[in-house]
Amino acid sequence: MPPNEIGKMVHSRRLDRGLTLEQLSATSGVSRAAISKIERGEVTATAAVLGKLAEALDLSISQLVGGPGKQPVLHVRREQQPVFREESSGFERRSLSPLYHGRGVDLVVNTLPPLAKTGPFPAHREGVEEHLYMLRGRLKVTLAGASYELEEGHLLFYRGDLDHTFENLTDGPCEYLIVIDSTRLR
Repeated sequence: MPPNEIGKMVHSRRLDRGLTLEQLSATSGVSRAAISKIERGEVTATAAVLGKLAEALDLSISQLVGGPGKQPVLHVRREQQPVFREESSGFERRSLSPLYHGRGVDLVVNTLPPLAKTGPFPAHREGVEEHLYMLRGRLKVTLAGASYELEEGHLLFYRGDLDHTFENLTDGPCEYLIVIDSTRLR
């Protein structure tokens, strides 16, 4: 998704919530100037910044960047799935879940290029849980300072209210599935 489209979504969601730039800045911890530049499409937000903005707007990153809405049956082809790419790290997040507000489960596939590392993702609200399943590669997950090394077929379950960082430990792509579960908050 191009930066100007993400910016339009942030702007639209902020206005839908009746928030000023100052209010969103105070809630998210992202500077007013940075939010303004993101909304105008002048800069590309990192995954960590998008996470902070999404949390402050009471959304998942997937809901923030867009995708198909509520339908009784939903068939989404690969080319229709919203993808966010962070240029600096090469991190890619593909949203697989329907994205309407009020939904409690967000399913995503993340891909990290060889030896790449994400910046720390901000903690979710208390009550959010994450299930991470390794599809391929070897991944180091750091949760609030504790590290876990995962290989294909491994599962890691953790509270989403912990800061988390992901690092690909191999010279090939690393791919992992994450289920972000906020149903306890509904």
